[in-house]
Amino acid sequence: MDSYDKFNEQLKNAAEAFKAIDKKEVIRLVSHLDADGISACAIMIKLLSNDNRRHSVSTVQQLNNAVLSQLAAEPYNCFIFTDIGSGALSGIKEMLKGKKVFILDHHSTETDDFGEIVFVNPHTCGIDGGKEISGAGVVFKFACAVDKGMEELAHIAIIGAIGDLQEQNGFLRLNGEILKVAVEKNKIKVIKGLRIFGAQTKPLHKVLEYCTDPYIPGVSGSESGAIQFLYQVGIDPKNGNGWKKIVHLDEDEMKKLITGIIMKRLNEANPDDVLGNIYILPHEEEESPTRDAKEFATLLNACGRLGRASYGIGACLGDKKIKQQAIRSLADYKKEIVNALNWYNENKFTDDIFWGNKFVIINAKDKVMSTMIGTLASILSKSNLMTNNTFILSMAQAIDGSTKISLRTTNNVNGLLDLRKIIEQMTSGIGNSESGGHQNAAGAVIPTDKEPKFIEAAKEILGKHVVEEKIG
Repeated sequence: MDSYDKFNEQLKNAAEAFKAIDKKEVIRLVSHLDADGISACAIMIKLLSNDNRRHSVSTVQQLNNAVLSQLAAEPYNCFIFTDIGSGALSGIKEMLKGKKVFILDHHSTETDDFGEIVFVNPHTCGIDGGKEISGAGVVFKFACAVDKGMEELAHIAIIGAIGDLQEQNGFLRLNGEILKVAVEKNKIKVIKGLRIFGAQTKPLHKVLEYCTDPYIPGVSGSESGAIQFLYQVGIDPKNGNGWKKIVHLDEDEMKKLITGIIMKRLNEANPDDVLGNIYILPHEEEESPTRDAKEFATLLNACGRLGRASYGIGACLGDKKIKQQAIRSLADYKKEIVNALNWYNENKFTDDIFWGNKFVIINAKDKVMSTMIGTLASILSKSNLMTNNTFILSMAQAIDGSTKISLRTTNNVNGLLDLRKIIEQMTSGIGNSESGGHQNAAGAVIPTDKEPKFIEAAKEILGKHVVEEKIG
């Protein structure tokens, strides 16, 4: 039996175990609060609703002992964890002993001993969950094993995968299978085009100004540079009294834009990597942030990071009223991003930011929302402000006495560096800490009073990895 057969067998057995749950049982659903976790949660809610099962839902940033003891005190006998749980297996086994527990996840697991837990995770079958399938994808596959009608939500699983950075101009096998279903159901249309964020919603010159992935020399970061560039290639950025968006361009203008961007990038290693797959949701309104799967994933991230995950879930399930609330949250999210970037720019040469050899440690303390610190690190990792192969470690304090940590790198396209393992090394000597993530994005939570000890460990470990990279 190969890895994929094993995974299908795992899904089938979990589906049977789910069907065996008494219909009178109220199911406690707990999910991660990022774009993938919200997508996973929405798919599971749809399955539970279709199956007439009563449920109670919450989304969490981390599954630590405090959260688990709170859950254990609740009056539920059946728990389902989506896109979370693999890193907290021992705690779940201990604190939810005697309860029926399902974990549907794609993160690496700390142990192979699952006890009585119904555990669905591609890693246990020899499949790399960090690259091949998202948490939403695992939940989608499980949901389809319970009820084939759940295939209608294939596009939500793809949004989760895009939110978890698994789209590298195409998908690997498991995500590829889900995409095929989404395309067949006419929930996603894949087109080749300009791989630039904001095509549906932002004025063209603003899209170019804020474009950091790919970086366009003389255009990215400059509004006047972007407007000048458009006139140079023969495109009028104005549309009557308003501004043109990418979706307004005709075929000829599109060709001029693509050629102009490639010409600007001739000194880059891959100047034509501006072209790639774009995932359009044809049933969503044009020029809406839910029309393009990448923008939809950003919308979900915004909801999760602002503590409004329920809006994201509603948007995934097609609730028009809630979707409008989710879209309004984008403006608040952008404000928080601007606040975080402004703080970084004002403090980059203070003691709060340590510049090492090929790594930077950013300690925002309580000046940036702890849920936004990963977003700050991601933006910096894609900008031209950092040199290649730079580790970006960012930290911010939460109100509960813990510090949230994110690790990114500027040049890890093929996942050659496993950021999850690197952050595990940093936290190994720190008591009451947790870490997790993937090759391309990893995070941890430590007690705030352990920050100095953690920073010293981080400097040593990141410095060592830089040396190894040079030797390699």
